[in-house]
Amino acid sequence: MVEYYNYIKALHLIFVVTWFAGLFYIPRLFIYHIEAAQKPAPEKDILTEQLKLMARRLWYIITWPSAILCTLFAIWLLFLQPAFLQQPWMHVKLAFVALLILYHIRNHLIFNQLQRNEVRYTSNYMRIWNEVATIALFAIVFLVILKSAISWIFGVVGIIILGILLMLGIRLYKRFREKNPEK
Repeated sequence: MVEYYNYIKALHLIFVVTWFAGLFYIPRLFIYHIEAAQKPAPEKDILTEQLKLMARRLWYIITWPSAILCTLFAIWLLFLQPAFLQQPWMHVKLAFVALLILYHIRNHLIFNQLQRNEVRYTSNYMRIWNEVATIALFAIVFLVILKSAISWIFGVVGIIILGILLMLGIRLYKRFREKNPEK
């Protein structure tokens, strides 16, 4: 089995990429759905039905299968290389992966609400929510590449700075949209 390790690792990475693609795009669809719900009929009805269809296809054809396959290949990799479980950086990475799984499940709950046309969040909230996956991606990739949990202070400071920059970007975009509603 060890001779197949790199193939399993490649498949794991492919499904990480496709899982994140789904996690990055589904909140965008939530934003569009929330904004469409504020439009008058028939535009509202047409847009929300199309966005619900797009979200269902993304969620059930790409995102959920990718999450499951990513996780299965990760478990297989850890089974083949159990020494990784002894390393502190892997503990921190797995904590971020656990948070990412919780984020995925929360997105599923939001997805179900919007499929029932229950709008409980603002589009601005969803723009901020969308950045959770970005922060998790940065943290996980840096941990995997650097294999260091020792530089935890620098990592935390970096993630805080990234979060601040993302929030500033969201606020600037909101102001731009308010001044230019047609864009």
